[in-house]
Amino acid sequence: MKSFPLEIVTPTRMIEEGEITYVRCPGMDGKFGIMANHREGIIALGIGEVKATKDGKDEYFAISGGFAEITKEKVQMLVETVERSTEIDTARADAALQRAKDRFAKAEVDEEQNIKSLERAKNRLKVSNH
Repeated sequence: MKSFPLEIVTPTRMIEEGEITYVRCPGMDGKFGIMANHREGIIALGIGEVKATKDGKDEYFAISGGFAEITKEKVQMLVETVERSTEIDTARADAALQRAKDRFAKAEVDEEQNIKSLERAKNRLKVSNH
């Protein structure tokens, strides 16, 4: 089975996942998958879960939006934040979700910003279950 390298880059860290056979990403218009020899392109990413298959095993990441650049050589994601499912502190994610819910109820911050905070917290909790 053909494979390709996956890199996930944030302003503060880079994850080199190595050779993978498949990656599923949260696009702005829905999920999409990439396999070897995929058509090249740049696709906007939303808040969501990335699933990468390597050696027949799936690895999950929580991301908070960005872009995926697909070339013949590799797939590189440029994202705001990334966490492996095994790195997510669920107590911290639960606390963030509660803070976002509280701010939303009190209308303390911009509604759009608060919705994104809620989405990020819910996504981190979902991904942590893998």
